[in-house]
Amino acid sequence: MPLTLEDDRAWLLSQLDVLDDREATELSGDWQFVGRPEQMPPQGEWRNWLLMGGRGSGKTRAGAEWVHGLATGQFDGLGRDGRIALVGETFADAREVMIDGVSGICAIARFDRPLFEATRRRLVWPSGAVAQLFSSEDPEGLRGPQFHAAWCDELGKWRHQRETWDMLQFGLRLGAEPRQLITTTPRPTPLMKAIVADPGTRLARISTAANAKNLARGFIGALTERYGGTRLGRQELDGELIEDREDGLWRRGQLDGLVIRKHGPLRRIVMAVDPPASAAARESCCGIVVAGLDGSDGGEGCAVILHDGSLENARPQEWAQKVTALYRRYDADCIVAEVNQGGDMVEAVLRTVDARLPIRKVRATRGKWLRAEPVAALYEQGRVVHAGHFPALEDQMCDFGPDGLSSGRSPDRLDALVWALTELVLNRRGEPGVRQL
Repeated sequence: MPLTLEDDRAWLLSQLDVLDDREATELSGDWQFVGRPEQMPPQGEWRNWLLMGGRGSGKTRAGAEWVHGLATGQFDGLGRDGRIALVGETFADAREVMIDGVSGICAIARFDRPLFEATRRRLVWPSGAVAQLFSSEDPEGLRGPQFHAAWCDELGKWRHQRETWDMLQFGLRLGAEPRQLITTTPRPTPLMKAIVADPGTRLARISTAANAKNLARGFIGALTERYGGTRLGRQELDGELIEDREDGLWRRGQLDGLVIRKHGPLRRIVMAVDPPASAAARESCCGIVVAGLDGSDGGEGCAVILHDGSLENARPQEWAQKVTALYRRYDADCIVAEVNQGGDMVEAVLRTVDARLPIRKVRATRGKWLRAEPVAALYEQGRVVHAGHFPALEDQMCDFGPDGLSSGRSPDRLDALVWALTELVLNRRGEPGVRQL
């Protein structure tokens, strides 16, 4: 069985104690040793290596090391006199980031450094390999040349994205297995989604936090404090591809603007539970949402989503214990439980944990979309805010359309949210006295 990069890394680690200073220094400059696993080329057959990463995550370094490794024979796939395309948003970006940047090819090349011929916009290695620079602003510039490999940087920002990509594909026609690396901050463009769905794509996500040791002290903490959990943070720091459905009831930009740090006294607090149809269901989830009614203005009040405590793949006893714990933690007035699927079983399971729980059973008589529409209207009216970021819940909200979630799964978290807000705002039952959490 042939050895993998991980096998090589493990062997090198085992030799650390017997290396002298010179050998240790050389090893510290070996990319296959110091690079993180997600920065290494995928094993097996692939055409597209899509490396979606946050700001400062090390994706540019991975691209530069891969290209230099191809040109010098460290990585397979090129051979002598190989031809590589380097495609950036502009020519200036391609040079400043991919070539001359602190993580660019010329900066990381520790041996067999290439010569940059600025007038011809190309790098030439001693091996004879050549890398040419191209700009997404000039798709026609890719008409004619042919390549063994390509490195596309920040594809999500390309000006003529589809046109440039198409011209590049026609040029990737040399060698037995033409390949291309795409390093980019994710953006939900049609082309990006098409590449993700391509069977020939190997996708790797790389977060900013994973590269913390190479970033300024306090950088990760400061940005996480400000953007953690937001759509922008998940995209720019975690490298996630975030998108909204065109026919959805909610938008991420809308939800990001509803987050508050502090709320007033709460007139009423309810919990909603949407149990899975079956404890044995694949990828089952028990939706659990806590919401309160802020009555500090003396008017109708504003609903506050306090907590998403939903549990994935939990047994009935586990979610019942979680519901009970949250009920006590938030001193809720009642627990709203959907009983369409489990009937009296839901109440029975909860009472095995605490027989005194105030349970209000509700039964759905309309479809999920019709039940969600008036709740979405509350958001549009500014009558709902979130006491923090709830990424998994917000993912379901923004992915929910007339036909349900795009994954086909049940929107259990969203269902619990709908039941909580229906009970709290739309039905407006009796309200106990004011409380302060």
